[in-house]
Amino acid sequence: MKANEMTAMTVEQLNEKVKELKTQLFTLRFQLATGQLQNHKQITDVKRDIARAKTVLRQKEQA
Repeated sequence: MKANEMTAMTVEQLNEKVKELKTQLFTLRFQLATGQLQNHKQITDVKRDIARAKTVLRQKEQA
């Protein structure tokens, strides 16, 4: 997800998105541990999306 898409979201939507991404990250890590994960780049992508969402949340908080 792009940062400009996240800036259009409300604070509540961003909090839900972070929660959703964290559960997705947990699932991916579980798949990695059990050897079922095919694409390891997904973990990196999800981590970056979480960081983007938290950055936008912080920017909205300061504004």
